[in-house]
Amino acid sequence: MACNHDDEHDHELSGEVVEGRRGFLKMGAAAAAAGVAAASGATLGATGAAAQESPYADPETPALPQTDVDVSLANTALVVTDPQIDFLSPDGVTWGVVGESVTEHNTVANIGRLFAAAKGRGMTVAISPHYYYPTDHGWKFAGPLEVLMHSIGMFDRAGSLSLDGFENSGADFMPEYRDYINDGQTIIASPHKIYGPETNDLSLQLRKNGIDKVILAGMSANLCTQAHLYALLEQGYEVAVVRDATAAAKLPEGDGYLAAITNFRYVANGLWTTDEAVERINAAS
Repeated sequence: MACNHDDEHDHELSGEVVEGRRGFLKMGAAAAAAGVAAASGATLGATGAAAQESPYADPETPALPQTDVDVSLANTALVVTDPQIDFLSPDGVTWGVVGESVTEHNTVANIGRLFAAAKGRGMTVAISPHYYYPTDHGWKFAGPLEVLMHSIGMFDRAGSLSLDGFENSGADFMPEYRDYINDGQTIIASPHKIYGPETNDLSLQLRKNGIDKVILAGMSANLCTQAHLYALLEQGYEVAVVRDATAAAKLPEGDGYLAAITNFRYVANGLWTTDEAVERINAAS
């Protein structure tokens, strides 16, 4: 539905259409509640007493070897995926399905703490944003979430060389982060288009700055954040994910954060809380 140029999706959206699309996502969030509860119940049986406090709790006795990342200011960067209004603000088009998770993990404040710590130490900071331009809506095929993102106007911009209508739009950065991002020092990579950084210049920018270790945060946990984790690992980076500086949608198809935290445990070199990440950044030499 998002890849056809019919009048409904000409992206000159009226307030009524936008609200309708937000309402669609809110209905999805309500429908997800029973499914998430069932999944949580299954998790309780699988992971023991610790999971009774949270379906996201780590197993009491991990089976996998525990690894970690040593942080150095010279070769470590903070990378934040999609720190944008459409994902992180009640004004964003996805709030109806991600808002509960964002609130639960205190994601907005935690990302802000990471920015403050990294900037305070002079650490390299990079943003991998997500933008769609009018030409992107002519794609001939797409996966389910791509179709949804196009249909609700998520991350839409007027054009690759235009900032018309960008300020405070869903594609804009969260107001809390703009002083950090727009300081003339932060690397703002070209946009990724689906989930991972294979379509942008993030890795080139990191390598050119001597970076081989990444502290990864941002949105959305099981989509762009996870895809960046996998891609960076495949390119030889050590990656630590900040588990409470991300969040994900809850839909009838499943709890995205629960899926992501499982995979983070399996593959990330480190899995930290924001408190742990800030402490490591502050202690880095």
